[in-house]
Amino acid sequence: MNLKTIGYAMGVTILAAACNQHRTQVTESGLKYQIFEHEDDARKAKLGDIMTFHFVLKNGTDSTLRDTYKEGAPQKMVLQAPQYKGSFEEGLALLASGDSAKISINADTMFAKIGQPMPPMIKKGSDLNFTVKVVSVLTSEEFQKQLSEAGTKQKAIDAKVIEDYLTKNNLKAKAQKTASGLTYIDDVVGTGESPKAGDNVKVHYTGKLLDGKVFDSSKNGGRPPIDFQVGVGMVIPGWEEGIMLMKKGGKRTLIIPSGLAYGAEGSPGAIPANSVLLFDVELIDFGKAPAQQPGPPAR
Repeated sequence: MNLKTIGYAMGVTILAAACNQHRTQVTESGLKYQIFEHEDDARKAKLGDIMTFHFVLKNGTDSTLRDTYKEGAPQKMVLQAPQYKGSFEEGLALLASGDSAKISINADTMFAKIGQPMPPMIKKGSDLNFTVKVVSVLTSEEFQKQLSEAGTKQKAIDAKVIEDYLTKNNLKAKAQKTASGLTYIDDVVGTGESPKAGDNVKVHYTGKLLDGKVFDSSKNGGRPPIDFQVGVGMVIPGWEEGIMLMKKGGKRTLIIPSGLAYGAEGSPGAIPANSVLLFDVELIDFGKAPAQQPGPPAR
C-alpha cells in the first residue's frame, strides 16, 4: 500500500467516525440524541452532581422557545434519576463536561408525565429539541465551594458599585448601610413599630436597575399594593431586611447587592446576572398574619 492509498484510507476512516458521531442515536427507552462534541476522558456526571449547561430549546417547527445564551446565564441542575423513560434527565446523564449534543424529547409523553396541558406553540406528536452545551460537572461539595468563593468576590464588586453610585448621585450623606451590605435611603421615616418576622405587610414598590430602567412595579395599571408575610423567605433577602427596618407609612429606596437579590442567576429577560438593584418601597400597613385554621385530626 503506498502513501497515497494510506492517506485515502485514513481520510475515509475519519469521515466515517465523524458521520457516526453526529448521527441520531436512540436509547433502549426511545430517547433520541446526537453527540456533536465529546472527549472520552472528560468528566461525566453522576447522580447528585451539579451540571451547568447552556441550551437552546426549539419546538417541532424549529421555533426557539428558550435560549440561555441570550438570557446571559447557563442553567444549573442537580442530576437526578430520570423521572420517566426518555426524559431530558436521561439525555443529560449521557453527557460529560464540555460535551455538546441535541436531545429530543417526545412532547406528548413529557406533558403527560408532568401533568400539564400542552402549550399552543407545541404540536401534539412532535418533539422538543434541546441543543445542549455542558459547561461544567461538579460534586455538591465542589459546587458549594465555588459558590462561596464567587459570592465573596462578588460582594466586594457590589460594594464598589454601590459606593460609586452613591458618590455619583450625591447620596452618601443620606445613605445608611447594614452589616449584610444592604444600603437604604429614607424619604419618609414613618411612625410606630416595625414589622416582625411572620407579620403580613402591604407594600407598594418599583424595581429598577442601576441605570434607572424599571423592570417591575406594583403601581402599573392601578394595581393594589402587594400583600405577603415578611421574614419567612417569600421575597428576596434584601427586601426582608429592608422592610423589617421600616415603620408604617415609611418610604425608602433600597439599594440591594446581588447576593441579597437574584445573585448570579439573575431573572431571565428582566434582571442580568449579578445585578445591584434599586427598589423604591412604601410600607402601607402591616399586622399579625391570620392564624392558620387547624387541619383535620390525624388518623
